[in-house]
Amino acid sequence: MMKIYIYILFVLGFLTTNAQETSNSELFKILQEKDSLLFNRAFNHCESFWLEELIAKDFEFYHDQGGINDSKEAFLKTMKEGICHPNNPIKSRRQLLKNTLKVYPLYDNGKLYGALQKGEHEFFQASANEVERKTSKALFSHLWILENNEWKLKRVFSYNHTSPSP
Repeated sequence: MMKIYIYILFVLGFLTTNAQETSNSELFKILQEKDSLLFNRAFNHCESFWLEELIAKDFEFYHDQGGINDSKEAFLKTMKEGICHPNNPIKSRRQLLKNTLKVYPLYDNGKLYGALQKGEHEFFQASANEVERKTSKALFSHLWILENNEWKLKRVFSYNHTSPSP
């Protein structure tokens, strides 16, 4: 009987300490807006200001196909010389899949210090005179940290990229 009691306490403890934020919570809305700035402004429209503003100084990006960018500077350079290069003939776009965004708060002795944000997204590309086509679908996990009361993106994991079926 004692084993069952301990098991129930363990399960209840796990469920209450790893609760996901609801989509109408303040934290969820803040990080949803950060996701929009990061992708709709910085990625889709190549407004690099937003990248510089949103990502932490010790930023790291892990991609299952593109490897590692282990600094903010390396990532900014990759973006500026890659998809956001003025002479790049290919236009890339990212779209968050509806209802896949989830946010999990991180606490240190009851004080909010960060959050894990995860979801699914699709990527599209088009060249001049071409119809946009879906190039991949992937999962992502973002670690956001509060630095001086501002949310900064510290770690990105982009993984499980799959190509669309022909």
